[in-house]
Amino acid sequence: MNKMETLIKNTVEVVTPSELETVLQKNHPRGYIGFEPSGTVHLGWKICTNKIKDFLACGFEFKVLLADWHAYINDKLGGDIEKIKMCGKYMEDCFAAMGVNKDQVDFIYASDYVGDSDYWEQVLRASKSTSVARVKRAMDIMGRDEAEAERDLSKLFYPAMQVSDIFYLNVDVAYGGMDQRHAHMLARDIAKKINKKPPVAIHTPLLTGLQAGSRMDPTDVKMSKSKPDSMISIHDQPDEIKRKMKKAYCPEKIVEGNPVLEMCKFVIFPELGDEVFCINRPEKFGGNLEFASYDILEQAFIEGLHPLDLKNAATMHLNQILEPIHDYFNRHTEAYETMKNLGIITR
Repeated sequence: MNKMETLIKNTVEVVTPSELETVLQKNHPRGYIGFEPSGTVHLGWKICTNKIKDFLACGFEFKVLLADWHAYINDKLGGDIEKIKMCGKYMEDCFAAMGVNKDQVDFIYASDYVGDSDYWEQVLRASKSTSVARVKRAMDIMGRDEAEAERDLSKLFYPAMQVSDIFYLNVDVAYGGMDQRHAHMLARDIAKKINKKPPVAIHTPLLTGLQAGSRMDPTDVKMSKSKPDSMISIHDQPDEIKRKMKKAYCPEKIVEGNPVLEMCKFVIFPELGDEVFCINRPEKFGGNLEFASYDILEQAFIEGLHPLDLKNAATMHLNQILEPIHDYFNRHTEAYETMKNLGIITR
């Protein structure tokens, strides 16, 4: 698999592929993703950490922005900036637990540079190059609607700050889930007006919540820590995962909006490597099955593979994926215990 194939696998879109080809000709291109430190990390992060590992394998210098001041604006953790910063340290551990080498990525906090006048000059230049209406349309990156800006002016700063992060950090590729698309497209629009390089935008899918029921707007039904029974935390133990998966939405023969199949496609199969997806069941129910690719599994489900068999197999594989993560946190307890003591994490 060449670099281009590596970077576009398991993505929803690349804006634009030709620009990405050009970036890949550079020595040590730069990529970034931003996260708000805001609480328990869920399974959807595996999509992001796997893609970050792809960036590193392709020779990128990669920055992870732990956007503490953005989280403050977004009222995360009660707007307590110290708790938000502590949560950032926990998130650094989460990346390491999921296989991202902390020595190979550059963790940056917004608080590292919000005191730099050059950054705020960039925020103002970005703001002068767009309209209030355009910024309001981008507010869904925060999980907020336009009306909230009427009550809290800082909400309008957020999109301009996120765009300015991209320019200030001088990245070639802005990476994120599909919920970040509006910010990345805003950055590309503004870049053309202020003589900055437009970032290539790479977007991966958002995992659907376990009990979403159907796919409408994927940003409305995504897996979220605000809905504990509809998400799998990386700290969930086997019995908890089994309980949640048993109740997961998984209609017979339906692929679209099926969170169990999504987890198989975007979380489990990328972890399998050369191994196969196993379904263990008694002979009276057809015996064991093995699948070498997601596409073959999906076709079997369309043709009648029972949802319970799929759920049981996915549960087994998820537990195998989470086991080394649990082991990591058993050995690196400080930030995790701090989060539990503050009541930010409940397990």
